[in-house]
Amino acid sequence: MNITFHGAARNVTGSKHLIKLKDNTSILLDCGMFQGMGEHSEDLNEHFGFDPKKVTCMVLSHAHIDHCGLIPRLVAEGFNGPIFCTSATMGLARILLMDSAHIQMQDIEYSNKQRSRKGLPLLTPLYTDEQAMEALRLFKIVEYHEEHEISARVKLTFTDAGHILGSAAVHLSILEDGKLTRITFSGDVGRYDDMLLNDPEQFDQADYILLESTYGDSLHKDLGPIEDALLDIIKQTCEVKRGKVIIPAFSVGRTQELLYALNALEIRGVLPDIPYYVDSPLSQKATEVLMNHPEVYNKEVKEVLKTDANPFGFKGLRFIQSTEESKALNNDERPCVIISSSGMAEAGRVKHHIKNNINNHKNTILMVGYAEPNSLGGHLINGDKEVHIYGELYEVKAEVRSIKSMSAHGDYEDLIRFLTGQNPEEVKTIFLVHGEYDVQQHFSHKLKEKGFKHIEIPYQHQKIELE
Repeated sequence: MNITFHGAARNVTGSKHLIKLKDNTSILLDCGMFQGMGEHSEDLNEHFGFDPKKVTCMVLSHAHIDHCGLIPRLVAEGFNGPIFCTSATMGLARILLMDSAHIQMQDIEYSNKQRSRKGLPLLTPLYTDEQAMEALRLFKIVEYHEEHEISARVKLTFTDAGHILGSAAVHLSILEDGKLTRITFSGDVGRYDDMLLNDPEQFDQADYILLESTYGDSLHKDLGPIEDALLDIIKQTCEVKRGKVIIPAFSVGRTQELLYALNALEIRGVLPDIPYYVDSPLSQKATEVLMNHPEVYNKEVKEVLKTDANPFGFKGLRFIQSTEESKALNNDERPCVIISSSGMAEAGRVKHHIKNNINNHKNTILMVGYAEPNSLGGHLINGDKEVHIYGELYEVKAEVRSIKSMSAHGDYEDLIRFLTGQNPEEVKTIFLVHGEYDVQQHFSHKLKEKGFKHIEIPYQHQKIELE
């Protein structure tokens, strides 16, 4: 058998790893969208590097767009096999893929108005909402720890990866030529002692491990409590400067963490009395899905639930639904906090909020997670003085802050802890995926110090034969 790495290979997004057996069974691990790579993203998202018609089945680790965002295009190009995931992932994927299609169609319409004025060729979305609905019909639920027989020779099991609601590490047992091969794909690994979720679970011994490495050179210990950091930024911006705090945040996971932290500030009696907007219909739906899966909460959240039925709601919070309401926020000069997707500020309503507020020194743009270096969020984190938004150049006058400790990805200590149940002598190879190349090289040395001898860092479309 062999594995070909068609995405998240020496970069963070676009998760796609194709396992092919001698009998031509092909198992695709994730089918994610490339994000934050400028025009290069468009080309990568339009060409898979393999024939979707020849893929037997797909296994989805979790519902973030960089892991599931190209499933509708995969189906549109001929894939018609089952897509295995947890029930919570299925619930999130339903709203995320429909939202992704909607955002693409909106953004393409906006861009095409400018392109039409400039006499440029018009663009088309990667997929439509109808194609997203067609893809969702192929989803099949496999719950944590339930052994599912993909075929007589291939068995699948999920364990909790602790990254977002429903996130799973994927474990495949494959019998070929009378030999059993155990392959684990980490998906994205969450943090231990997460604000909301259970810890990542240990897993049975594997022969080969595809391990994410987003923060393979970092430790998330650069800030104090998240609540206090948020409070300081809101007070300085909204009470002292009388400006707005714009927070690009992923609709799943990060937005709920922010709401939980703000709710905790209200419980403490210190939350500033200003409007708080979540400008993302998807975020409200995702929060509702999370509320319907209390089994994923850690002990601390379960304790809060005993006295607070809604740990994601507080005075002054309002969910924005319509485009008209969203636009109206830009004409309202009162101090406020706006949480909006996407987390990398590459698409969606937050991009418009940044465009309309970036040239005012009273405002703050607060980054609360990873952003590809070439994304708008990445340029802001990097301290660029000017940024391009919808083809126009804007001077960065607003203050740019970040809370790195809010990342839902484990740092290198978390990732190494994730492997503590493994005997390094029995792991034939660890393939580092989902990371920038220099970060992966650093992490490779850390793993070798822990006794893992064979570390590979695959490049885009590289095929590797397994023993």
